Amino acid sequence: MSRRLEPITQPVTFELDGESITAQAGESVAAAFVAAGRSTLSRSIKYHRPRGPYCFSGGCAQCLVRVDGVPNQYACQVPARAGLRVERQNAFPDASVDVLQATDLVFSKWFNHHEFLAGVPIVEKVMLQVARKLAGLGLLPEQPAPARAPALVEQVPVALVGGGAAGLAAARALSERGVDFTLFEREGRCGGRLRIGADDGAPPITLPARGAVRTGATVVGLFADEGPPCLAVVQAERLHLVFYQRLLLANGGQPTLLTFPNNELPGIFAGRAVSRLIRDHRILPGERLAIVGEPDECRALARLVASAGGTPVAVGASPVRAHGLRRVDALTVSLDGREERHACDAVALCTPASPAFELARAAGARVAYSPRARLFVVEADAHGRATPSTWVAGELRGPMSASASAEQGLVAANALADDALKGATP
Repeated sequence: MSRRLEPITQPVTFELDGESITAQAGESVAAAFVAAGRSTLSRSIKYHRPRGPYCFSGGCAQCLVRVDGVPNQYACQVPARAGLRVERQNAFPDASVDVLQATDLVFSKWFNHHEFLAGVPIVEKVMLQVARKLAGLGLLPEQPAPARAPALVEQVPVALVGGGAAGLAAARALSERGVDFTLFEREGRCGGRLRIGADDGAPPITLPARGAVRTGATVVGLFADEGPPCLAVVQAERLHLVFYQRLLLANGGQPTLLTFPNNELPGIFAGRAVSRLIRDHRILPGERLAIVGEPDECRALARLVASAGGTPVAVGASPVRAHGLRRVDALTVSLDGREERHACDAVALCTPASPAFELARAAGARVAYSPRARLFVVEADAHGRATPSTWVAGELRGPMSASASAEQGLVAANALADDALKGATP
């Protein structure tokens, strides 16, 4: 059902539950799993339903695995390497045949394991232990965590988070204006949607001539309660406390999941995950893909799938129900007022990204529900200013194309540069 578009040039072999999987060196474990034609990578926490990778951006919990004895690792973020030991978790005896899935049959309507048999002497304590087993997230690590090096403290005048369309445009503008900055990008390469998306008319990837660009640097927190604000950045497994004067956030968002029956079946992917698999990993996740959701994004992805040799179906329709036992094999959609059932071996859900507003909110920005976008977005003025020292750009402000994100990054960076060059303390 899935296949590689190019032969493996640098093969490495890792273990999945004791079985050897061959991967391209450096690609994610989840990508290698899909390329091998597998479906169930994990089980859902409560009902033990089969799960496969969904977002490929570390934003969901559908690909959590145990890696070299450490539980709850995102398979889509773990690079494949020789000798890696990967185990599927939260299943008995294994994820392929999980007898604990019987809970899905016994409790076919709902199951509140927090209150089940609560108040019944002795039984309550027993059920609490059972519930913890059924709703667990893997066993404890095999070894104690290694000692951590002390945090490094840094000072930067301008911190820029996100190296996608908006972040790169902002970085180039700051560079041209002579404003010193440090850009933090969590992936190993900059580009974001410019590199792995299917957007039509997206600008090219152009790095700034000046300024520091740090890839593989994940911003995990922002602290602005007392004293100067700082970012908590993890890079090369070391914590950096980065104090800044001005901040520009362009860290985008995560794919959402449309609500319809069986929407969690393996073989259902976020639209951007499919484009990432094709463009970044050269893997086609199915021969016949139903591409549903936002029409413009669906059409762009359909062209990419067709260029890779796949067959797009139900393009731009609204999903009604997914069909399949262990993985999706058909999708019923609503199109032009009628329902149609399409056979498929994969589904791509093209939905707006849900803004990753946590850092902006920690910085003091206002987050509000947008009826137009039907999402919570970060509020800012026309120049992207959200607080006296914080600017935001791109999909933090709502769904938009890569070109529109780049334009917002340019506007916000110029406004920040004007403020910085005045020499005023924010």
